[in-house]
Amino acid sequence: MSFNNLDQLYRQVIMDHYKNPRNHGALDDDAITINMNNPTCGDRVQLHLKIEDDKITDVKFTGEGCSISLSSASMMTDAIKGLSVQDALKLSQIFSEMIQGKEYDPGDLDLGDIEALQGVSKFPARIKCATLAWKAMEKGLQNNG
Repeated sequence: MSFNNLDQLYRQVIMDHYKNPRNHGALDDDAITINMNNPTCGDRVQLHLKIEDDKITDVKFTGEGCSISLSSASMMTDAIKGLSVQDALKLSQIFSEMIQGKEYDPGDLDLGDIEALQGVSKFPARIKCATLAWKAMEKGLQNNG
């Protein structure tokens, strides 16, 4: 597949998650709720996590922002649901390396649609958009332990 075709596919994946977000909504009161915003551009995300026996059993998000921010939240929630807290944090580290344009090794974790965001590394101003939901997830998981 040529670079242009791959770039077009990645744009389609990002727009699909933006227009049809996965895991959009809220969870009940016993969920961990994290609010984060990016004051630079106005992106906001509220992440809801349910953790049982060190495993993410459910996750949802709400928010407002650009296509990069909200599609990243959608992709992240899809990817971490069912993972252990440790694997979710490991995935977040891999994502951070990828989004900064560094070499990354997903190991046994499947990045799936998340790889569509790797082009964001070419636009430093957009990295904060892409990482907003991930930072919320890290904060929620680290404060849970």
